[in-house]
This record gives sequence, C-alpha cells and structure tokens, in this order.
Amino acid sequence: MGKISIRFYNDKPVRAVWDNNSNCWFFSVLDIISAIRNEDDYSKTRNYWKYLKNKFKKNNSELVSATIQLKLEAKDGKKYNSDTLNTDGIIMLAKEFPSNQGSKFLDWFTNSDNTIDGKSKQRAYALFDNELLDTFEVGTIKGLQQIHSYLFAGLFDFAGKVRTKTISKGGFMFANGDYLPTILSEIEKMPENTYDEIVKKYIEMNIAHPFLEGNGRSTRLWLDLIFKKNIGKCVDWSKIDKKEYLNAMKESVLYPNHINELLKNALTDEVDNREIFMKGIDYSYYYEEE
Repeated sequence: MGKISIRFYNDKPVRAVWDNNSNCWFFSVLDIISAIRNEDDYSKTRNYWKYLKNKFKKNNSELVSATIQLKLEAKDGKKYNSDTLNTDGIIMLAKEFPSNQGSKFLDWFTNSDNTIDGKSKQRAYALFDNELLDTFEVGTIKGLQQIHSYLFAGLFDFAGKVRTKTISKGGFMFANGDYLPTILSEIEKMPENTYDEIVKKYIEMNIAHPFLEGNGRSTRLWLDLIFKKNIGKCVDWSKIDKKEYLNAMKESVLYPNHINELLKNALTDEVDNREIFMKGIDYSYYYEEE
C-alpha cells in the first residue's frame, strides 16, 4: 500500500489509501462522517459510526462486509488500523445521511477529479512516479514556466505563459503586467545559496505572480526544487496550516518573519520520500480552495 491521498471537504481531511489487493482506493469512514456532518468532535463521530454499523447489521446491509481495516496515518504521525470503504461503499454510506448533507458531499466526491484542479492535481502526483521533477530547470523563470505548463496544459490556454495583464487578489495588486518581464529577470538573478536567500526569492516570486491562475501551486513546487538542489531539504506542507500559511504569505510583503518561520519548521531532509511529496501536493491544492 504505497499510495496515499488526502482530500478536503468542509475544511476537513478525508484520508485515502490505495489497496493493492483490491486495486482501488479506500477512504476513512470516520473522516467521511466527520466531513459530511461537519463534526470536529472525534468521540461524536466514532459514536455515530457505531450507531450506523448497528443499523446496517440489523438491516443486513452490504456495507458491514464491505468495510475493511487498513492502516492510515493519524495526527500523531503514527499509522493505525482504521475502518475504510471503497468508492462504491462511500457512495452507499453518504446516501444514509439527510439529502441536504449527503447530496452535497456526493457531488463533491464524484466530481472533484473532473475539475481543472482535479485534473491538474493528478498530473502533479505523476511528477514523482514518472520522475519528471528532474527535467525542470531549478530557480529560473523558464523552470517555473515548465512546471506551470505541465500542470495546466490543455486546462488553461495561458499555461506556461507569463501574463501581460495587471491582476490583483484580496485587494493586493501584484506586479504590473507591463513591467513583469523586467521584474522576473531581476528575481531570477537573486541568490539562492542559503535558506534565507531562497525564502526571500520565493516571496518576491509570489509578489510578482507571473501567471493569471495557478501561481501558488506552481511556485510551491518551484520552491521545493530550489530547496532540494541547494540545501538538500524540502517542505513537508502537511505540517503547515492553511489559514496560517495564507496569512503569512499576505504579511510577507512587509513582514517576512512569519512565513520564514513556518517554512523552516516544516523542512525535512526526506526529499525523495514519496509519501511526503504526495501529501505536499494534497495540501498545496487545498490551500487554493475557496
């Protein structure tokens, strides 16, 4: 069971693991229940699952026999046997909830892989397994364009193309489109020999925001490649809270200490660890969800 995945619904993680015996994904039942009910209390979620299992047993439901235990990583970093269901089982489970809860979840669960983000995310996963990361230039504008083009080719007509329009987000104006080529050229020349230099370069690239869409997802991969090449480390993005990261990036224009500290505390030397990379993709895409 080498493949893992984390999706987010109602800002709650839904863990999944690939089972080689069944050749399919299995999802944490407790995560699904927590997400559908928007419940943070683990005890309440566990008790609700007990209630449902008893109900299924009385009704001779197929869900009881379809539930299998697989090891899933918990918040403490350890892996525990957990009740899981495959896609068909999760669909059956969701139908047991009130329609206003279950139907919304099912719409997300069955369609999320077909969105632009879903398709792009699948390509990002493939970067590791297909050994494509080493084909990108590191620390250059061309390298960032290569990443963006790979992630979004056929999804955005501007994939890999530096924008000419001036854009803003949340009231913040990114680099003026007329001057962007010059600005990017200056960023490319910035040193990247130390941790502090790399983070400073990353912050400046975020301010530049060279693409119309997809900047964050592309630039985080770009950042990790620079870290890997120059200091032999990468970021374990699963250790960085979404809201704290987004706030730190907003602050970084004037106060870089927060993002500097967040990234430093999440650094790992396990640069070739597949699980860390895949979780990193999951969290990177989660950061962009509204």
